Amino acid sequence: MDKRTWIIFAVAVVAILAGLVMLSRQNRVDVSDVKNSEIRTTPTNDSGIADHVFGNKDSKVVLIEYGDFQCPGCGTFHRNFEPVMDEYKDKIAFVFRNFPITQSHPNARVAAATAEAAGLQGKYWEMWNLIYNKQNDWSSAGIDERDKKFEGYAEELKLDMEKFRTDVASDKVNKKINYDQALGKANGVTGTPTLFLKGDILATDKYKSTDLIRSTLDTALSQAK
Repeated sequence: MDKRTWIIFAVAVVAILAGLVMLSRQNRVDVSDVKNSEIRTTPTNDSGIADHVFGNKDSKVVLIEYGDFQCPGCGTFHRNFEPVMDEYKDKIAFVFRNFPITQSHPNARVAAATAEAAGLQGKYWEMWNLIYNKQNDWSSAGIDERDKKFEGYAEELKLDMEKFRTDVASDKVNKKINYDQALGKANGVTGTPTLFLKGDILATDKYKSTDLIRSTLDTALSQAK
């Protein structure tokens, strides 16, 4: 390259980098004023969709999970927690927030979008359960097979398929996933599952089994009184 060509090339590179920086700043979610332990009952412009809450929204005992649908550890927690969900639904509030780690779990974000899209038709927790219960069926699938699996789950739940397909790729769903992840990162979440109980991070030895989860929740409820 001659000198003039190098100058043009350098200017172009600087312009591209500046554009990428600006785009990154535009996509950055500001959660500096958001309290991790508070349930978002209404959506904001940044979040797109409110928190999904299973149980008693007014409970003083709030259990929040930052989870990745493809994460084996999250799958294990789900298997341990699911048996007591109905038992404690009138006593505690359980909130699931998306934290897909796509570097190691390439199907995780689409799974999160699938659950969020189902939520827009009032079937969030039904899809949440299906995705986790069938984790081994789709976890290692390629793109086409994975998408067919998720659409099959949507059909099983009798969702409006045209709306479902639109919502999966929608800005609203994308915002919700980004917002959850930003809030998790702001509160020190680096891996999944990460759980917070009454605002404090929960040690893994408190939820390794169904019996431990039951004991942990009973202790928290007793302290809340």
